Amino acid sequence: MTRLVSACVDAIRGTRARVLVNDRFDVAVAAGAHGVHLRGDSFPAPRIRAYAPPGFLIGRSVHSASDAVMAADGDAVDYLIFGTVFESRSKPDRVAAGLRELTAVADATRIPVLAIGGMTSDRIADVMRAGAAGVAGISMFDMPSDVS
Repeated sequence: MTRLVSACVDAIRGTRARVLVNDRFDVAVAAGAHGVHLRGDSFPAPRIRAYAPPGFLIGRSVHSASDAVMAADGDAVDYLIFGTVFESRSKPDRVAAGLRELTAVADATRIPVLAIGGMTSDRIADVMRAGAAGVAGISMFDMPSDVS
């Protein structure tokens, strides 16, 4: 995994893009990635921040306004990802939280909140009006199966 992340870091060198590793601080640091994204139930961000190199980004997944408040405690997190906002093919068993809960999460903290879950180009304006600093997506970037 470290070789793959290192190759990704090399591939984007000289651009504004950043490579963040999902929930593997050890791999992120060893590969020279720009940061790590922590699951909601992962290591405490202040613990990671204590060992992170300067400029290292730390993000955390949250699922409620109270999660956002707890994640923001200690100023160790640079951004939050909130979801699932809308029904999503990638998380079919997760109940969609909706735009009101997204607004509650964004209002609960000064940390930028990215919205995830069921994102489409048609929904981005509503998501931004609800207080998101941006969006993250999976399915919206899927290539059609007939594209070669």
